[in-house]
This record gives sequence, C-alpha cells and structure tokens, in this order.
Amino acid sequence: MTNSTTDWALEADGLVKVFGTNRAVDGVDLQVRTGTVYGVLGPNGAGKTTTINMLATLLRPDGGTGRIFGHDVVREPHIVRQLIGVTGQFASVDEALSANENLMIFSRLLGLSRAEARTKAADLLDRFGLTEAARRPLKDFSGGMRRRLDLAASLIAQPPLIFLDEPTTGLDPRTRGQMWDTIRELVRTGSTVLLTTQYLDEADQLADRIAVIDRGRVVAEGTADELKASVGTSSLQLRVRDSADIRDALRIVEQALGVRGTLSPEASRITAPMADADRIADLLITLREAGIHLAEMSVQKPTLDEVFLTITGHSAEDTDSSASREEVSV
Repeated sequence: MTNSTTDWALEADGLVKVFGTNRAVDGVDLQVRTGTVYGVLGPNGAGKTTTINMLATLLRPDGGTGRIFGHDVVREPHIVRQLIGVTGQFASVDEALSANENLMIFSRLLGLSRAEARTKAADLLDRFGLTEAARRPLKDFSGGMRRRLDLAASLIAQPPLIFLDEPTTGLDPRTRGQMWDTIRELVRTGSTVLLTTQYLDEADQLADRIAVIDRGRVVAEGTADELKASVGTSSLQLRVRDSADIRDALRIVEQALGVRGTLSPEASRITAPMADADRIADLLITLREAGIHLAEMSVQKPTLDEVFLTITGHSAEDTDSSASREEVSV
C-alpha cells in the first residue's frame, strides 16, 4: 500500500481533455487538503465529470498532471485506484440483485472473505439505513435508496479519498439532507471528499473550499465566505414599524453608516451596504433616540448564486448544450 498522510489528498495542475474540437477541460488547477470536503461547482457541461474521470484514472489527460496523495494518476494508476472511491451520477449497482447481494459481490471482488463480506455488508446497510430493505429487489428501491446503496458500495474498501459526482441529483429534500449527513460523517471518520454539484446551497453547506468551474476552467476558488465577499459586502435590511418614519430612518441610516440606503419597491424595507459592522450599534441607538421602532432587522450575505452570476455571467442552472453532449459521451 502507500502513505496517504500527505497534506494534499489531490493535486491537479493544468489538466486538459479534448473531445474533437471541444476542450471539455481547459487547464484545471485544484488542490484538495486531506480531511476536508472540496466542492467543485458548475452547471452541466462545465467539465466537472470529465475532470473527476481523469483524476480517478478513468480517462487519460491530454495535458497537465494529476496526483492523488502524491501518486501520479497516469504513471501510477494501480496505486491511485487503491486510494479512491468513486460514486458517479448513475448507479453502478446491479438492478437484478438485492442490496445485500450487491454489497456481498463487491466485497468479494475486493478480496474480502465470505465472513468479512457478510460483516461489511451488514455494517454498510445499517450505516445507510437500508437494513430493512436489504433483501428487497432493487427494482422496488426509490432513487434515494439506490443512491445510498451506490455510495455504500464505494466505501467497502474504506478509501481515504472519495469522489462524489453530483450525489444528490434527483433526490427529494429529505433524502438529500440524509446524504449531506452521510458526507459529513465520512469526513469525521477520516476520509477526504471531492464533491461536484450544480446545487449552490449544497456547496455552501458542505464544502470547506469551493472551485467554481465554467466552460472547462476554474474561474474562482476559495471558501464560501471568500467567494461571497469577492462580489460585495453584506447588506443590512430594516423594516420600520411605522411607514411614516421611513424618510427619517433613511436619513439616519445614511448618517450612521455613511452609505445611502434604498427602499424596496413596496417601500416597506430599507436595504444598505454594511461595510463596517461596528457602526450598526450606533445606528440602532440613533433610531431608538429618534423614536423610530423596527419591526424587523437582518443581515444578508451575498449568496453563491450571486457569486456564480457575477463571475460567469450566467446562472449555475444554465447549460452549455454542446459541452454537455461531449461530457455525457464519456
């Protein structure tokens, strides 16, 4: 085996993959620290899956290098495959078998004895809440149950690095939340996770760092807070209890914060940039001294949706159709 205790679980330098005339991946650089969740955020066709396929030794790069715990994905693929687990967008389990049979077969293929395979299957079925359905045919499984089983199968060998390629696509909110809990548990128990997603809230909730990828390139990288700060400051939102006080409240906001506030279209809410949080206390004191009472106050950070729109010029739901066709064909 190999030493997987390096600071970097994954390093990609200038990765390139070309399909015909389409550069599906066009010089991607990534660094994923051991023991973290790293989110790769982008729309369908951005190059996320192709990047994972190269790093997981499923595709040979046309340029650049990739390393898993220091091992080159091209020169040392057999070592790399011992260090990773991959859960793709589509289930790899056998529909003709039960959940227990699937996990038993995967375990045996990975070299576990029959007794070890039985123990491992039971443990994973319990861990993913599938014990009661263990002997049920997979044709009777919901989409969320199949996704959980697929993830369970990828963890049989307990790999130190797990690639999760859009693991919650098509799941209902409850099952999606369960998957989020499972991903957090994987990291707590020692794994590193690279997660691709087109759901901005998923990246915000789970990822320690995020790479925004668009048209085959990393266009921004950082923590969720760093990315949000890059497109602007937080905003203060106030709703005045008495609408007759709106104009006076606007004047006080400008004086206390040194910025001009704006009224919402229905003239019930004041919004102002919050460049200096320390001045909020002064504002609240001045409003109280002026006899202006607030019905509501909140601070809103920029969202990852705003980050993506600002950086790329389009929303994360937009799809480049030609890039999508190339990526699906892999």
